[in-house]
Amino acid sequence: MTDPLPPTVPPATLPGPTVPGQAAPAPAAPGSTVPGPTVPGQATPAPAAPGSTVVFDAPFSDRTQWAAGVSSAYPPNGLNPGDNKLDHLVPGYGPNGDQFTAVRETSRRWRTPLVTTENTEGGFELLPGDLLQAQCLLPGTQGGWPALWTWGRDMASGQSQPGHGEVDVFEYHDDHPQMLELSNHVRNGGPAYLDGLVTPGQWFTIGCRFGVDSVTWTVNGTQVFADGQGVGPAWRAWIIVNLSVAGGLWGHRRPRPDARQLSWHCRGLTVQRG
Repeated sequence: MTDPLPPTVPPATLPGPTVPGQAAPAPAAPGSTVPGPTVPGQATPAPAAPGSTVVFDAPFSDRTQWAAGVSSAYPPNGLNPGDNKLDHLVPGYGPNGDQFTAVRETSRRWRTPLVTTENTEGGFELLPGDLLQAQCLLPGTQGGWPALWTWGRDMASGQSQPGHGEVDVFEYHDDHPQMLELSNHVRNGGPAYLDGLVTPGQWFTIGCRFGVDSVTWTVNGTQVFADGQGVGPAWRAWIIVNLSVAGGLWGHRRPRPDARQLSWHCRGLTVQRG
């Protein structure tokens, strides 16, 4: 049994982006180029190549395109301690604007925000060759586990896709504050743990192209890794953006005992195709 802690401030009262004077970028119209971040000095996402179009750019508040607080990647009760997570998914609980905030419920459980394109009216799925880009701000707070990843539907036979269709566009842990973890679980060639890619408190643009024969990752427009494995021609997957809370295993520290909230920011998520 866990010990309850005092109530926390409701997430709806949390502030938006922490960059003074910056507004969230407007979504791109289908067929247009991807808008870049509004923070000076940050690289912009690559414009759509000739013949490519932006096929997805919905804000996280759009409930026809994003479902909040539920995913088949988690057990039905929304808890996942077997994966070293103190998460508790609550249907309807997602980000406030571009801010993903986890709120402590007990000493071993946090209400954690998640959005996914799974089971939505739009039903958007990534396909081989798609390019996903997003702008992110990681605070480096102890215990936070920000992630942007994919999860695939079962095949017609009822069997799961290889690796459940999971590609980790990135995972982040504060114990290595400048490192991103990049992984392809579909054709697993081993994860890449790349240090020196990000700085806590500074916006960056992450990019991931889900190639048939190689998945490639970019940070601020520069390629940082290509796995030489790819996702194959039949892959299809939903997008997931969330904030987990580490349970203390594998060198990933639990939050400080006095921590009541953890957060990170993600905005301007787009997908190009063609």
